[in-house]
Parts: sequence; structure tokens; C-alpha cells
Amino acid sequence: MTVLIGIYRTLLKVKKGEEVLDDDIDALLLQRGWLARLLRPFFRLISKDWHLFPIGFLFALGFETASEISLFGLSAGASKDVSIWSVFIFPTLFAAGMTLVDTADGILMLGAYGWANQDPVRKLIYNLTITSISVLVAVVIGGIETLGLLAGHYSFEGKFWQLIVNLNGNFGKLGYGVVALFIVSWLISVAVYRAHGLDQSTHK
Repeated sequence: MTVLIGIYRTLLKVKKGEEVLDDDIDALLLQRGWLARLLRPFFRLISKDWHLFPIGFLFALGFETASEISLFGLSAGASKDVSIWSVFIFPTLFAAGMTLVDTADGILMLGAYGWANQDPVRKLIYNLTITSISVLVAVVIGGIETLGLLAGHYSFEGKFWQLIVNLNGNFGKLGYGVVALFIVSWLISVAVYRAHGLDQSTHK
């Protein structure tokens, strides 16, 4: 929220005609939350591309999906009717799906950030939009999960609670909506940039 407020205030300065430097925007975007500031020394340890591989590996192990696949594999391996080689289909399918989604996400973000980094004002508008959407998604997802836990624990009934239960049971479809929402956020950034005539600005 701190970064979001800072971006909005800087955008107001741009609309008033004040000059905004690209370095000022980068400095603003680096003012992340307290956890990021606390762990900033550890971020400096990542100095080469290959350093990301072990981090990505540990991140993948933390996925709930990875745990579920392990349980599926153990369950299938316990059956005499299933060969050990057949068990490998679970992690293979998971890896294929993640590769497809992550590649598509990388291409999308490359295009979005490529557009935003061409101009400081574009960077401001894009980060304002994407940060707002990120906060909204985090609140919505966290709220749905929390309400789902309450509904399950206290056995709440009614149309609203049934809707919450259904949403918790279809997080895959909700994920498609989140992806679409981020694509729309990019399009909104372009529309706002042009609607306010900022594409004709000379801020550098």
C-alpha cells in the first residue's frame, strides 16, 4: 500500500506538469514493504542468472500442488497394478503445465514491461494499475479462503456461504480469471495513458 500511495502521488505531480525522472520512479518502486527491506541483504546474494535455479526449486517444493502430487505418487506406487514408471506421469504432467503457464506469463510480462519501460509516465501508470490489481487479488483470494475455513468449521448455511464453498472448490477457474484480470490491467494502462494525452508528454 505504501508503494501504491507513492505512485499515485507521483502521478498527480505529472498531471500538474512537474517533471518526473526515470531514476526517481525506480527509487520509488524499490520502497517495498518492511519484509522486503528486512531481507534486502539476502537479495544481494543473487548476482548471477543460475542463482535463480535453486531458489525456483525450493519455491516449487513449497507448492501445495507438489505435495499433492507426491501423495498421488505414493498412493499409486502402493498398488501392485501400477508400475513405478506410470507414477512418473504425475510430476511430468505437472511440469508440462507449469512450463506452459510460466512461459505464457513470461511472454506477457515481457511485453507489458517492455511497453512500460519506454517512458517514465508509462511506468508510473502501469505500476499503479498492476499494484492496485495485485492488492485487490490478494484481498479477494485471502478473503475467500478465510471465509471458506469459517464455513467449513462452523457449518454455515445459505446462498452466500454456498457460493464461498463453490469458489474454494474451483480455484483453478478463479486462477484463469486472475490471469485475464492482469491482461486487462495492461490494456487499462494503455487506455489511461492515451486518454489523458500522456503519450504526447516529453517526461524523461
